[in-house]
Amino acid sequence: MSYKTLILEKENNRAVLSLNQPHTKNSMSHELKNEFGSAIQEIRKDKELKVLVITGEGDSFCSGGDLNSAFFMMDDAPVEGKTKLIEFYKSFLSLRDLAIPTIAAINGYAVGAGLCLALACDMRIAADNAKMSMSFIKLGLHPGMGATYLLPRLVGAARAFEIFLTGKIILAEEALRIGLVNQVVGADQLRDAALDLAAQIAGYPAVPARYLKNSIYKGLDTDLGSALDYESFAQVVCASTQDMREGINALKEKRPPVFKGF
Repeated sequence: MSYKTLILEKENNRAVLSLNQPHTKNSMSHELKNEFGSAIQEIRKDKELKVLVITGEGDSFCSGGDLNSAFFMMDDAPVEGKTKLIEFYKSFLSLRDLAIPTIAAINGYAVGAGLCLALACDMRIAADNAKMSMSFIKLGLHPGMGATYLLPRLVGAARAFEIFLTGKIILAEEALRIGLVNQVVGADQLRDAALDLAAQIAGYPAVPARYLKNSIYKGLDTDLGSALDYESFAQVVCASTQDMREGINALKEKRPPVFKGF
């Protein structure tokens, strides 16, 4: 399927989804919202894919909501505006429902809802020129698109307060120091670094990786007993796969494993 506001590339069990409106610094328009949801649906249906990278074309990852179309709630009745906003959020946050791991490759600016999109990914790699901000307060606006859920879970409540209440710019090295991103690389190395991490993940069996993603997110919002219950279930499922047998046999035979994906 072709898209006007996105580029979707698939190769070697990996997908790269690029926001492709560089003239607006990849701001979140309604057209982008609709196509993003469709692209995630396409990725979800492709059972060959093992990992997804999300990035932006041009000099920005995503500059947040499009000022000409995304702030429609100002003219709507509160109930109607809320319904439209939740629909807007869910289209972009649908990537949270993907079974495969996701990586945000943050180039340039990731601002407001654009940073929320990066936080909704499972991992983040930032270019050394990346600039991130929860800029909602500067518009007189409460954060949205999962910001108050996602950010404190990564950096802690006190630091999240500071980031939200000041709207300050967070440079790449500070983002690394506070746990907002996993690694920082040169801007010209960003795509390769993201694809290298994706290739490493895609080289391992898909079944445990998918259950692991679910386990981590369940574990953030549950107790130890529930985590143990889910982990034991996932391990039993993995124990029935050909890939686990291959992994054990390869270890015994001191050779690299050849995983089939099931």
